[in-house]
Amino acid sequence: MIEARNLAKRYGAKTAVDGVSFTVQPGKVTGFLGPNGAGKSTTMRMIVGLDRPTTGDVTVNGKHYSGHKAPLHEVGALLDAKAVHTKRSAYNHLRAMAATHGIPDSRVREVIEMTGLAAVARKRVGGFSLGMGQRLGIAVALLGDPQTLIFDEPVNGLDPEGVQWVRHLAKGLAAEGRTVFLSSHLMSEMAQTADHLIIIGRGRIIADAPMQDVIAGQGQSRTRVRTDQPQVLTSALAGDGVSSRLLEPELLEITGVDVKRIAYTALQNQVLLYELTPLQASLEEAYMQLTQDEVEYHSVSLAEEPAMAGEGK
Repeated sequence: MIEARNLAKRYGAKTAVDGVSFTVQPGKVTGFLGPNGAGKSTTMRMIVGLDRPTTGDVTVNGKHYSGHKAPLHEVGALLDAKAVHTKRSAYNHLRAMAATHGIPDSRVREVIEMTGLAAVARKRVGGFSLGMGQRLGIAVALLGDPQTLIFDEPVNGLDPEGVQWVRHLAKGLAAEGRTVFLSSHLMSEMAQTADHLIIIGRGRIIADAPMQDVIAGQGQSRTRVRTDQPQVLTSALAGDGVSSRLLEPELLEITGVDVKRIAYTALQNQVLLYELTPLQASLEEAYMQLTQDEVEYHSVSLAEEPAMAGEGK
């Protein structure tokens, strides 16, 4: 379990993390989301003692990270896959890490097999691709068979097979009762992997809830409706907050009203419906709505860019 209480980190006048409190529970995958610069990596670094909090406190499995006598057996972390001796082989890098905690070579060989590194285990890490470097970082995190796993962007650089493998790994570890805390910019992958979400923006927690609650709490009800009388139904439903969009000659997307009211209105007006499908917002849609005011750097389309001085003269 990871517990943060009023955790804050300031670098001079810059506040990276602003008094956050949260608990990452065992037995589930908790996703950590937020725009660039929101404080995700700083928070993860404070959890494992790489940054010292300005104020507040964070513990892992009931203790500060530095208070664990054998931290690799308690917490496995992938924060920077490039933090390796590039002239060592993957095997020797893992053996060196294992030696600090009395972990046998048999476990080194085991995590090499688990992470798909067997074919390159004797090669120098400096020649690894980004994806293979990520696999090595995950192998290090798993080395001590820890109760708590922290992964910062674990699928970065991985091919589709590797992304799927990380998903199954995270869910499998959680199913064993372990604490799994991971960040990712891939919303589609997070939607398939995480059970619970913590979303941070400008250093503050803006959501901390089960995945489905986060999605359900954003946006209006949307329903796909097929009928041979779309105009009649649209007119009958017209009102405050209700909008209809004709996607095809007999296909509507209706927003702002629930399925029961659509069905009842159709019945009252003798409109035949041959599809009535509630549409759930995606994680990406919910995330964009939650963080729309928390993004530090906004992109603009080319059409929105102001004309350069002297342009068109």
